[in-house]
Amino acid sequence: MCPFCYIGKRKFEKALEGFVNKDNVEIIWKSYQLAPEMKTSPGKTIHQYLSEHKGVSMNEAKRMNDYVTDLAAKSGLVYNFDKAVVANSFNAHRLIHLAGKHGKQNEIKEKLLAAYFTEGKNVDDLDTLVKIGIEAGLHTDEVKAALASDAYANEVMDDIDEANQIGVNGVPFFVFNRKYAISGAQESQSFTQALETSFADWKRIKAITELEVTEGPVCTPEGDCK
Repeated sequence: MCPFCYIGKRKFEKALEGFVNKDNVEIIWKSYQLAPEMKTSPGKTIHQYLSEHKGVSMNEAKRMNDYVTDLAAKSGLVYNFDKAVVANSFNAHRLIHLAGKHGKQNEIKEKLLAAYFTEGKNVDDLDTLVKIGIEAGLHTDEVKAALASDAYANEVMDDIDEANQIGVNGVPFFVFNRKYAISGAQESQSFTQALETSFADWKRIKAITELEVTEGPVCTPEGDCK
């Protein structure tokens, strides 16, 4: 729900698209909440929330949102803050974890961002989340059952704890091969450099640790000998 996260996602995707080894890159979305205490309030505008949260006037809050709207437009994104719904993101994070079980995190993440920033949907509404899950290819009954329970709540909290342990204090925050990190929606060149450096390290370590095996007759734990 941070406006810079959607922008950062686009800048990273631009770098990834031009990365020659992009097929060897796995993306894992982690959970983080800037305002875990936020109460879902469909009757309150995001301008009102920002005004109260930041202690600024409504005009200043709108000016801040207009600023990031212009930045988003430069990355091809449309932000409609006038109809954005103030909503806690915890259930949306649980849905992303469910999607990870089926390799659908990227699809869900994109749909959630579009739902909040562009379409003015309540991303804490269970019916809305179920629909997003179905549109991304998840099974209806599984999504409903997960969201109706506390499934993946622990996974969300584990991600937040991990982020705190490695010093994350804002988003977006990108970690490459658990060694390099980029904080903020930086330009695509920064992401390109991080991709190239971290991939070179990964490839070097893989070459060192990967065994070259000469095949011969073997017996397996299953009892097959050949």
